[in-house]
Amino acid sequence: MSRRASQYATRVDLWQRSEWETLQETLATTLPLMCRVIDQTRGRVFGGDTHVADKVLSLFEPHTEAIRKGKVARPTEFGKLVTVQEAEHQIVTAYAVHDRRPADATLWTPALDAHEATFGRAPDLAAADRGFTSAGNERTALERGVRHVVLPACGARSPSRRTFERQRWFRRGQRWRVGCEGRISVLNSPAGA
Repeated sequence: MSRRASQYATRVDLWQRSEWETLQETLATTLPLMCRVIDQTRGRVFGGDTHVADKVLSLFEPHTEAIRKGKVARPTEFGKLVTVQEAEHQIVTAYAVHDRRPADATLWTPALDAHEATFGRAPDLAAADRGFTSAGNERTALERGVRHVVLPACGARSPSRRTFERQRWFRRGQRWRVGCEGRISVLNSPAGA
């Protein structure tokens, strides 16, 4: 197919040549992706193989990944995981686009590092959702000088943990983090929606 396209290119007028070259480049990048999609489809339909490494989910954005979050009933999202850090007054201070989806708990220390690099000190309050919660992450933040660490516990909580999470500063930190979620959803929505 690409051989026939090259033969036709010699008959193209000069004024069409740049458009033709652009079309050839598009074909050169799209054709291997299409072959991978065909192989994936054959494997799934005829072999029942649903777990393919580096599965192509989009011809137009081949870097796209399937992102499963939460319960089975929630729809699968497609794209890349982006972490966003926010400071007081709703100012985004750092963000990162991840090649592969890392575990949330592994992102806590780099977030603290980014804050300290930007401001020269640890934050007074650091808040995140349950995915970031671990005893190690809480300890790391306290050792770095974070006064208020708002990491809600996962699963069943002990009476002492419930009392800890009912403190006014903890609940205020959770409300602030929930407000950040709304701003993140605006960043997440398609343009013009």
